[in-house]
Amino acid sequence: MRGILGWGVHLPHGRLDRTQIAPLVGTGGGKGTRSIASYDEDSTTMAVEAGRRLRRTGGPAPRALWFATTTPAYLDKTNATAIHAALRLDRTAGAYDAVGSVRSAAGAIRAALDGTAPALVIGSDVRNGRPGSADESAGGDAAAAMLIGSDADGPILAELIGTAALSEEFLDRWRPPGDAGSRLWEERFGETRYVPLATEVFKLALGEAGIDAAAVDALVVAGLHDRACAAAARASGVAADRVADRLSATVGNPGAAAPGLLLARALETATPGQVVVLLVLSDGADAFVFRATDALSRYAPIEPVAAQIMTGTPVAYGRYLAWRGFLAVEPPRRPEPSRPSASAAGRNTNWKFGLASGSGVLSDQRGTVTTFTVDRLAYSPSPPVVFAVVDFDDGERLPVELTDVTPEEVEVGMRVEMTFRRLFTADGIANYFWKARPVREVESA
Repeated sequence: MRGILGWGVHLPHGRLDRTQIAPLVGTGGGKGTRSIASYDEDSTTMAVEAGRRLRRTGGPAPRALWFATTTPAYLDKTNATAIHAALRLDRTAGAYDAVGSVRSAAGAIRAALDGTAPALVIGSDVRNGRPGSADESAGGDAAAAMLIGSDADGPILAELIGTAALSEEFLDRWRPPGDAGSRLWEERFGETRYVPLATEVFKLALGEAGIDAAAVDALVVAGLHDRACAAAARASGVAADRVADRLSATVGNPGAAAPGLLLARALETATPGQVVVLLVLSDGADAFVFRATDALSRYAPIEPVAAQIMTGTPVAYGRYLAWRGFLAVEPPRRPEPSRPSASAAGRNTNWKFGLASGSGVLSDQRGTVTTFTVDRLAYSPSPPVVFAVVDFDDGERLPVELTDVTPEEVEVGMRVEMTFRRLFTADGIANYFWKARPVREVESA
């Protein structure tokens, strides 16, 4: 038996109200909100946060890490190795990128399911679009991690009972390297190609599982072609009330993170014995049929998807545009930082990425703000900078930058936890390190 051993999800703290878009740029927008990564987040940092939530649930140490994204921080360099270091995985666990399209996420899931050892699969995306575009309003930023293995590795929460894949070459969506947004062919064309593929791959996967559409309790459809996803769900034969919410009104479409995110949300509400089908539409179609096991009722995900949706904070559209580089604002009146030293980082990998010292690991601890200052002169892509001295619960003390907080919110005695972020980027090098953010306790939904 092989399937899902656990999952963890990260939704950024920021939310963009789509009604803010059209008044500023004259077009686009819509109803609802979308999740937006902060100025110090990217696909790598979000992947780390999703992986940390998963690792806190326990489970076996992964023997491989697969990182899927359409928005990598680097080319010609493996992004998964930074995630590997931040999660403090064993050196013998391979770390691999699967980048370029949403199908990269489906491919990573399939590779893990086809393997023989426990594997960690993380999909993460920062979805951009030109101001006023459909991609801007429909997109979302998120990361989702899944631990996949066999019943020899631990309790299987959702057993794989059927799968199928179909590949087909056609031009529906593309983004030349370096472009800020994707380009799309006429929408009806993509729909005419995806829906027949989805219908066929769905039947093939159900056939392998030995069931029909009436036995499906939850159908999860992921892909960047929203119209095709909706049409594929209607054509599946699965009752409308069993088609999973794609979270378009609250999170948006997070690209390579969507398969894991939507599957995690479906499993959060599933009960033992129910059948959950993941259907991914991207340059073909992939289908995975899972059956929830008795172990699912005993699994407690860290900060479930529904709980994270409830904790978002509004971010003004103008600030969002500045974070994404679409709005030129007055730069900090300080010299830009020099590029990080590769040799210095290499000598301090455990501290820089794992926040681990000789006396312990601080990244997994919480602490208390003992004093702080608001610096309006320090270089920052999003000033002002809030620095604090944090006393950790084990007695250690560390001066650290705060994030996901306004200066007005900070106070002595505030409880904080650590989060992996990007301090700045210089000469194309992302300088990753750890910051502290407020502890925001929410009830599981």
